[in-house]
Order: sequence, then structure tokens, then C-alpha cells
Amino acid sequence: MRLASVIAMATVLHILPVFARAAMAQSDTTGRIVGHILDAATGQGLPNVGIQVVGTTIGTLSGVDGRFLLPSVRAGTVTLHVRRLGYAPKTVTGLLLEPDKTIEQSVTLEAATVQLQMQVVTASAERGTVATALDQQRTANGIVNAVTSEQISRSPDSDAAQAVQRVSGVTVTDGKYVFVRGLGERYTTASLNGARIPSPEPERRVVPLDLFPSGLLQTVTTVKTFTPDLSGDFGGAHVDIQTREFPLRRQTVMTTGVSWNTSAAGQQILGAPTVGREWAGFAGGQRDLPSALAAAGSFQRSFSQSEINTIVGSLRNSWSARRERGTPGSSFSASSGGETAIAGQRLGYVFSGTYSYAQEVREAEVRSESERSGDGLIPLNAFTGETGRASVLWGGLANATLFAGRTTRISLNNTYTRTSDHEAHADSGFYENLNRDIRRTTLRFVERTVRSHQLRTDHVIGDRHAIDWSLTGSGVTRREPDRSDLVYLFEPAINQYIWADDPNAARRTFAELDETNYTGSANYRLTFGSTRQAAVKVGGLARLTRRDADNKQYSLNGRLSLQERARPAEEIFDGRYSGAADSVFGIQPLGAGGSYKAKDNLLAGYGMVELPLMKRLQFIGGARVEHADLDVTSYPLVGQPVLSGPQTTDVLPSVALNYRFSDQQTLRASVSQTLARPEYREVSNIVERDVLGGQSVIGNPNLARTLVRSADLRWEWYPDAAEVLSLGVFAKQFIDPIERVEVASSGQSLATFVNADEAFNVGVELEVRQGLDLLMPLLSPFTAFVNATVMHSDISTAKSTISASGNDNRPMVGQAPYVINTGLGYTSSGGRASATLLYNVVGKRITSAGTQGYPDVYEQPR
Repeated sequence: MRLASVIAMATVLHILPVFARAAMAQSDTTGRIVGHILDAATGQGLPNVGIQVVGTTIGTLSGVDGRFLLPSVRAGTVTLHVRRLGYAPKTVTGLLLEPDKTIEQSVTLEAATVQLQMQVVTASAERGTVATALDQQRTANGIVNAVTSEQISRSPDSDAAQAVQRVSGVTVTDGKYVFVRGLGERYTTASLNGARIPSPEPERRVVPLDLFPSGLLQTVTTVKTFTPDLSGDFGGAHVDIQTREFPLRRQTVMTTGVSWNTSAAGQQILGAPTVGREWAGFAGGQRDLPSALAAAGSFQRSFSQSEINTIVGSLRNSWSARRERGTPGSSFSASSGGETAIAGQRLGYVFSGTYSYAQEVREAEVRSESERSGDGLIPLNAFTGETGRASVLWGGLANATLFAGRTTRISLNNTYTRTSDHEAHADSGFYENLNRDIRRTTLRFVERTVRSHQLRTDHVIGDRHAIDWSLTGSGVTRREPDRSDLVYLFEPAINQYIWADDPNAARRTFAELDETNYTGSANYRLTFGSTRQAAVKVGGLARLTRRDADNKQYSLNGRLSLQERARPAEEIFDGRYSGAADSVFGIQPLGAGGSYKAKDNLLAGYGMVELPLMKRLQFIGGARVEHADLDVTSYPLVGQPVLSGPQTTDVLPSVALNYRFSDQQTLRASVSQTLARPEYREVSNIVERDVLGGQSVIGNPNLARTLVRSADLRWEWYPDAAEVLSLGVFAKQFIDPIERVEVASSGQSLATFVNADEAFNVGVELEVRQGLDLLMPLLSPFTAFVNATVMHSDISTAKSTISASGNDNRPMVGQAPYVINTGLGYTSSGGRASATLLYNVVGKRITSAGTQGYPDVYEQPR
């Protein structure tokens, strides 16, 4: 019995490897083919397209977004036959499928002419014509530019703000805010996966795009012409950030990078003391508003000296900047995604995370006002100094897409990002109001977060009907806890700098902002026609926004001798003067501080048509209606709350004509009317006062929204899949444009916001992307590209009745006269190595308009 068992086991052990090798050989003889079926004219995915492996019974139908999967195809050279009613059938040859591998092959179909003709193309030729930024630009209804994840990966760009400035006519200010065609950030809207993003900035509703790490991006698309299915406060452009989609085949990607800033790395730079986990973007708990100060509220009652000493002693004793050795920047990102089956349905998924750290130095900063002297102007309150900043940016996403059959796609997108800026600024100069030399120091830590959760469903009914709807909940926070501002002035009596005896000489600020946004939208599209298809699209949107901005500022003063005031601030506030028997310090809230709350409700509906007027001419037109109801309640530290905010209803029409000379050449023309609404902070009449010698800002509750009338004309030529030549002109008229102006006032400088009468903006855009094999075959790995925009604007302030009305015949605030992006790209013949050289320059532009003959403030080219 035992011998028989041994013989049986040996037989099994001998046979098992045979079966295993046979099974492995069987699995190794097949592979997978995945891809998209796209409409050649629109670039949209086509559902219900039949895909057949020629010579076999293997086939499938594409899903709602045009995706398809052929799971078990015999390895070798494969030919696909693609067919759908109303489109010319196509055969794709030359697909080389290796055993147990997955290849990706997308296919474009052209609308059928009267006589159906079979198209036969090779796989390599077909692959080069789809899924590129230029193809998206070529097939769009309006003027569109896009930057893809592939382009971003070949640049040093670490976030969306840096990536989008590679687009024609786009510039970025402060490393965050997007200007399109030279216009200020108020004329550019931003969305994440098609839904509006709330802003974490208290003075702006526009979104700082440095919040979005490049490792999370699929595409950044800039739309420059308005269509009714876009938000009405389009102004001048719309930037849509699409997070990574799940890949058609399972993959995991990790990247890491190091950057070297010669002004920071290895140098002694200005820095601020750190607390806790600030390397991860989280403010340390020691920065929180002390409980004793929070309990004091707005100081409506009198406090004993003992209570004041307790409050002063509860503040973190950090006032002075320090020198520290700068380090290189670093970044890391990882993503993983793919596709699996659940209950017989396809589920795509992607998870991604990223982290980066960088340091920035601004040296020889000069800040000054101006004063009349005869027929000219001389500098007033001029300060020279420097800033050191350490920035952290990290984030993650978790996206999933379920394909319920071939007609429904359900997507759940989740994104979270966090950024922090740890900054120290120090400067010195002569302050006219005190007739003294002064030194100023500011230490600040700002953390910002953005979160977004979106549920979206796309559904197709037959070949002609498409419905999509989405629900999005998003929110932002911004915290600037425990900012310190310190001023020392020169005292000739002791020949030393001493702590200044002024309400703004020692300040602590605690600022918080929280905003939530809920958006629901739905769209229906009907396609009709046979040889030349037309479409009707209608939809609606409801958006609720709530913002709570809280800004608490406190001023410290002390009864000290000159010699005691000459001590470092860390000694003055270390407790030696706030004992039980001491009666030195005082503290009070600054009336310049304050808070506001905003309620912003928006209802919108639209209708539009896409109509072929003849074989090559397409008409796109319609209108959008928006009703906006804004309430902003201001809460100054002194005085009663003030309510402001307009209610408006606007009809926003749009008409466009696209004439296609061929598949490679298109002429686009469009006219439209859009608007730009004032930001929440701009209509809040609270005052925010800067440190001694700085500039204060006050809102204007009487601001009206701006109407923007636009006209565009552009010719585009795409000689090859990766090449483009385009030339365009544009013109805009602004009715009641909102401008930030410098107010002529005694004492500290003041800025506010006013409606000017009107403004005009005209410009020319050129974009070229060309392979250098045109010159000689040896240069085939190289591609040169350049985009340039030249603009001119003129504004009239005659309508403004406020004494702060700005100077006439000047450019609009934020308007640059030119923008140039250029570069040279290299890709090896096998595609395993690439390099990119980039150059960007922006012309000088006004950051704040002068008043009553005083000069405008410009940012110089860089």
C-alpha cells in the first residue's frame, strides 16, 4: 500500500509540470488589446462601435466613452476591422501583439459620405493621430489649448500653474494666478474635472493653480472662446484641470526629482522658526489662537493688568527672522491604476500621491510710494529688503469608473491637496511719517487645502441621445495662524534701533478662511442627421457657495525705557516684563481687522446647437441665462455688521462659425458676451491694514459686475499629428471693468476697487510647433515650438466718481503687452530618452493703478 502511494505521488509530481507548462504555453499564446474609438471630427468617444479581430470570431462593442477591450487575442500580427452605422468602416493592420502582453490602439472614424468607402491604415499611422493635445485642439468647437500629462512630465513644472503657462497667451503671476491674453486673474475661471473650484484666498475668488501637483494631472485645458455650456463668468478664458484617468492597462509609475535654486541651495537665506509638522504643511499647535486671547473676544470690557499680562504671555515668543542654510528642492510622486472586473462589469481605478518641497529667495526687493516734487515725482517711504520662503505641496487622488454595460459610465473622483508657505521678510528704509529710519520684520505661515468629491454619470441611448449629470461637493481652507509684524526705529539719543512706539509696531494676526461649494448639473445632447450630423444640447446648473473669512489682528504696546526698547523682541516678550507686579504691556484689537461671510447662489440654464450649414461650414450658437444672488456681511471689529452684494440676471449669447478647408486646416470665428463678477472681499467694506509703512486695502460695496464682449478669428493648420501652425486675432470690450487703484490719502497708503467706464483689449496670437526633420533628416528627434501673443489695452476711468479714479489712457491692471513661450524638445528614436529646453517671458504689466496723476505700479519683465 505504502509503495503504491509513493508510485502514485511520483507519477503526479511528474505529470503536474507537464500540465503546468501546457497551461502556461496556452496563456502565453494570447494577449489583450485595449483602446478608444473616436470621432475624427469632434474627438469624442463613440459608443456601440463594432470591433472585430479579422480571421477570428473575437469581437466586442465600444462602451459609452468609446473604450473597448479584447481580452484573449492570439499573439502575433493582428488586424482589426471597425464599423459603425453612419461612419466609414476602417481596417487597422500591423498590430504586433506579444504573448501575455497588452497593447493600446485607438482608432478614429470619419462620418460616412454618400458612398461608404473602406479605409485601410497601419497601426503605427493610426496611433499617431489621436489622444494628443493637438488633436483636442484641432477637433474642438472653439479656440482651445491643452497641456497633457506627457508634456508635463517632460518639463520641470511641479504644479498646474507652472504647466499652464506653456499655453499660448497664458501667464502666471505670483506663481499661482493665471492671466490669459494678458488679462487679470478675475477674467479667468478654473474648474476641476468640469466643476468650479472654490478659492482659498480671502481677497480672491480665483483659484491659485499652484495647489494642484503635476503628478495628479491628466490634462490642463484652456478654453479661450465662450460657448453656452461654459460658466457665464467666463470673462476671458476658462481653465479646466482634469485629474488622472485610469490607464487602459494596469500600471504603476513612480517618479522623483531634485531641483537646484542657485539663490537658495547651499546659501545663507532668510528663514523663520518652525513649529511641529510644518515640513508636512501643517501649522504647529503653538500657532493656535491662545485661549486667553480668544476669550477676550473684541475687548468689549476692561481687563486688569494681570489679565493683560496673561494674554501677552500666552503669545508665542517668535518675532525675528534668522539665517539658515538653503537646501535643494525635491519631489516624489507615485500612481497606480488599471482595470478589473466586478460582477461581470468593468471597473477602472487610479490612485495617486505626490509631495514636493522647494525654497525661494527674493533679494534686493524695493518697495516705495511716490510724492510730487515740482513737475515730477520722487520716491517716498522707500524700503529695501529680502524674502525667504519654503513651500510644501502634497496631494492625492482616488478615482474609480464603473462601466455598467456598454451604455452607462459612473465615475467617482476624489481629490485632496495641501500646500504651505513658510515665509520670513525683512526690510529697512526711511519712513517719512516718523522721520526715522525703520526696520521691519514679518514672519508668516500660510496653509491651504482643497478637497473635491464628484459623482458623475454618462449615459447613451442608442446612437443619438446622450445624458450626463454630476454632483460635486468641494471645499477649501486657508489658515494664517500667528503672523507676527515687528517694527524697530532708529533712536539718535542712544544711537540704536528700538521697538517703535506705534500701534502697528508689534502685531499678531490670526486669519482663517473656510468655503464650501455644492454644485449639481445636468446636460442632454441629441444628435441627428446622416451624412452631416447636427446636435442640440441643453442643460442646467445650480451652485451654492458659503464662505466664512475671519481675520483677527492685535496690537501690542509697552511702557519701556529707550534702553529696554533696544533689546531684541524675544527678550522684551520673554516674561521679564509681564510678572504679577509688572504694569508694562497693553494689547488691543485693531479696528482695521475684521471678518466677512458670503452667501453666493447661482442658477443657470442654456441651449445651443451645432449645425452643419454646408459640407465644411459648421455653426455653433446659443445662449446662457444666469441668475446670481450674492450676500456679503462684513463684521468689523468696531461697529455694526454691514450687508452688501448685488443680485443680477444676465443673458449671455454666443455664435461661432468653423470652416474646415480640410482635415488639417480650419478657420474659426466667434462673438460672445460674458461677465466677470466682483470678488467677495472686494465688496466687503472692512479695512485690512498692512504693517507700518505698508498699504491698507478697503472694499467697495457699490461695485457692479463687468460685461465682456468678445470677438475671435483664428486660422489653424495641422500638417502632421505633432505639428501646428496657427494665427489668430482677438478683441474685447469691457463695460464697467473692475480695477484696483491706489487712493491718494494722507498717512498710510490705501488701495480700493472701482468700476471704470470701459476698456478695450486687442491682440494677435501665433503658435508654431514643427519637427526639425524639415531641415535635415539628422534633426528628426528634435521639435521646436513657440507661441507668442502681442496685446494692447486701453481703459477709460471717466465714469468713476470716487476721488480714487485712476489715470486714463493706460493698460488695464494685469495687462501684459506681450507673452512669449518657446522651447526645443528631443525624443530618442526608441522613445526611451527625452529632454526639453523651455523659455518664458512676460512683458511689464500694471499691478496697481495710480490715481490723480500719481504713477501706475508695474511688474517688470522676467
